[in-house]
Amino acid sequence: MTIKKKSLTLLGAAALSLSVTGCSVFDWLIYKPDIPQGNYMETQQVEKLRIEMTKEQVEYILGRPVLRDSFSDDTWYYVYHFKSGRDASIMHKELIIHFENDMLTKVVGDYDLAEDFDTPLDQSRLPDAPTLETEADADAEKMEEPLLPEQRPDTKPLVEENDPESQAEKKFE
Repeated sequence: MTIKKKSLTLLGAAALSLSVTGCSVFDWLIYKPDIPQGNYMETQQVEKLRIEMTKEQVEYILGRPVLRDSFSDDTWYYVYHFKSGRDASIMHKELIIHFENDMLTKVVGDYDLAEDFDTPLDQSRLPDAPTLETEADADAEKMEEPLLPEQRPDTKPLVEENDPESQAEKKFE
């Protein structure tokens, strides 16, 4: 073989090898979308759960589960799977909810529950609710007086109209 053919063959082999490895070298230039699947839940949603909640209340807070146990409707699975397109990292979270007699009894998973999870919803107290009966009585007396909207001292209209009837006739003529 001549030197010209050998150099041409060598150059072709080098170009082929660079083109094959070029995909992995320039991989960071290619856009790959993030892939979220399942139920995305915020920790605030999970912290709203309380023992003895009904299935309807749980579904209102968290949405429909990804999977319900096919043999008994007393176990719900909330699964979230996220694959990043940039670095191919994977995040996987689960929340498994157990019911007995259509009431929430147990929650297991990757989310932290609220401190007062074991307090049923009907026994829990709202943050702004009065704690003493005297405060409640004072609030009840205040509520007896009707609340009137604040009125401006000058009750002039914002836009002055000059004989609105004649203006309406001009529009329709």
